[in-house]
Amino acid sequence: MREDEQGRIGGIDQIGLIAALSAFTIWGLGPLYWALLAGVPAVDVLAHRAIWSAVLIGGFCVISGRGAKVRAALANRRVLAGLGASGLFIAFNWGLFIWAIQNGFALEASLGYYVYPLVAVALGRIALAEELSQRKQVAVALAALSVLLLTAGLGAAPWIAIALALSFGCYGLIRKVLDVGPITGVFIESALLIPLAFVWLWAYPTTLRSEVPVETVALLVIGGLYTAAPLMLFSEAAKRMPLSTLGVLQYLNPTLQFACAVFVFGEAFTVWHAAAFCGIWCALALYSTDLVRRSKPTVAK
Repeated sequence: MREDEQGRIGGIDQIGLIAALSAFTIWGLGPLYWALLAGVPAVDVLAHRAIWSAVLIGGFCVISGRGAKVRAALANRRVLAGLGASGLFIAFNWGLFIWAIQNGFALEASLGYYVYPLVAVALGRIALAEELSQRKQVAVALAALSVLLLTAGLGAAPWIAIALALSFGCYGLIRKVLDVGPITGVFIESALLIPLAFVWLWAYPTTLRSEVPVETVALLVIGGLYTAAPLMLFSEAAKRMPLSTLGVLQYLNPTLQFACAVFVFGEAFTVWHAAAFCGIWCALALYSTDLVRRSKPTVAK
């Protein structure tokens, strides 16, 4: 593949591509990391994740000169209220994902992130009156039918997947209408969660006791880095690459989660799972081709 002097490969920014692949790989291998904290209650892990994310991302905001943007966001009541709401959605999403990994539901969690883009499309249509192309309508319908098929086959709805997709979809919907950057926004969201995190850790000081292994404490602290690093990489990729390309590459995340669940954790993958996942993969193929097709510039004849 040819690389030109601007650091582009096949028309794609090389640094942006590396940043995107790195971010999605880190997110996709997340189950392996959070599984290391299986002995720590999920809410405790979530509390530490919020605290250390705020510390690390806050430090990056200072170093990168984002102080003025942070102050502007804090001074805007609408933005602050919105980030408070989005912070609760992302906290729920983080906490449920950690709990799912700890309790043997990594496969269902990966399903949630496969379904999320299509949920986001549906929420955009409902809340923002965004237009849906025929392909996207078919994709959303196919995903819904796949979830119904899995529900019928297993005798229970995949509530974890649905809750993850909806919570992240609502989070994205709020962030879409707020005029605040991704890194600045996540810092404020995490910072707003700190009081709740401290109250929880004070009431239930499971991870603050002296007998907690040093390795566990280190993993809890590193959880902040595990949150901050891919976000910064994704932010850099978003500056350099078309959103349509990022939209296709993002499926690396749930695909790696899926691989961790089936091949590392050994979770059961039934014929009903196979049928539902195939339906959703087809839906995502329709969604992705429509996304790429619409991103191509039209040529006047």
